[in-house]
Amino acid sequence: MNRLEVNRRGFLRMAGAAVGFPYLVSSSALGGAGSTAASERIVMGSIGVGGMGTGDMQGFLSKKEVQYVAVCDVDKGHRDSAKDIVDKKNGNRDCATYLDFRELIGRGDLNAVALALPDHWHSIPAIAAARAGLDIHAQKPFARTIREGRAMCEAVERYGIVWETGSQQRSEGNFHRACELVRNGRIGKIERVEVGLPTGSGTGNNPVQEVPPGVDWDWWLGPAPWLPYRGVLHGDWRWIMDYSGGQLTDWAGHHIDIAHWGMDTERTGPVEIEGSGVYPKDGIYDVPTEYKFTCKYANGVVMTVANNKQIPQGTKWYGDKGSVYVRRGHLEAEPASILNEVIGPDEVHLYESRDHKQNFLDCVKSRKETIAPAEVGHRSISVGLLGEIAMRTETKLKWDPEKEVFLDNDVANRLLGRSMRAPWHL
Repeated sequence: MNRLEVNRRGFLRMAGAAVGFPYLVSSSALGGAGSTAASERIVMGSIGVGGMGTGDMQGFLSKKEVQYVAVCDVDKGHRDSAKDIVDKKNGNRDCATYLDFRELIGRGDLNAVALALPDHWHSIPAIAAARAGLDIHAQKPFARTIREGRAMCEAVERYGIVWETGSQQRSEGNFHRACELVRNGRIGKIERVEVGLPTGSGTGNNPVQEVPPGVDWDWWLGPAPWLPYRGVLHGDWRWIMDYSGGQLTDWAGHHIDIAHWGMDTERTGPVEIEGSGVYPKDGIYDVPTEYKFTCKYANGVVMTVANNKQIPQGTKWYGDKGSVYVRRGHLEAEPASILNEVIGPDEVHLYESRDHKQNFLDCVKSRKETIAPAEVGHRSISVGLLGEIAMRTETKLKWDPEKEVFLDNDVANRLLGRSMRAPWHL
């Protein structure tokens, strides 16, 4: 009997024994519709169904083995819209909606959840879902702080769940090809790496205003400090450090992730970090509008990360025999003949996926590691977070990537985590 069938039978036993069980599950919700047997269906729900979350949900809905039964969001408009999409796909009106993610996680009939939330909300629902034994597809960046990220990795390991970070560039051919070329020495010994990320936002002077109808602002803030609503609900929250780290942390899970893949450092981190940033002088936005920092690794390789006014967006590895540069939709090398190289059968062949969401679903069934597992997602965003701390402290920092602490710098170590507004905690 496979895990999906075990979970579903356990749910049915629970539902039959529960007093006041809050909903009924129709035959279609257990996989009655379509050609895939109910015992093989992956029953899913989504937490966070704004633009990215709805896109992820629709991606999973297109897969024949997936049955969606629930959605959760702090915005009633998002909840209702997502429900309509799911109900149309299922041919019924059974999709449940929730404000409180804990109610969705606690349903008992789910195999997996998709998470797409503001950065400050990444850790708490993920750990709760892992504790409930649910497999997780979650959008990058992995976590808002390094301590949150480590707690998430520990939960994934402790509860034996499948995790996939939404760093979908790993499932695109040009990034895979670039990393294989570098890992197999086609540019010789790596000497340095450059990573260009988008340039940040300007200042925000949003006034205090009424919370939009149907939105629970207190729930949206969650563990972040309480502040009056100033129009940062869907999008502009990324420019406020209580919720995100701007374009730096938004994109670290993409191009820094690829840099690590090519460098073979995806499960470790740098040993030294220093840098500087340009910060808004007024308004409510406080993430850096421009930034640049360098990371030195134990093998001597130096990676420079900067906004794309300083370094072209993408990842470029420089070796003693050439270079490889990759970004979305583009791959080039110097000399160009590197791109014609064949990777031999006895060389390094990296994990291959050409469909990120299908990779997650395949791993839910096989229990194998995904192409973007938790530890890798954590290490990718950690570089961005380390750069953020180096810029904030304006200090050259020494880092122990195994213990994940700064050496001889208590001020920097205090920035590895952050307090959470009651009642929320890890």
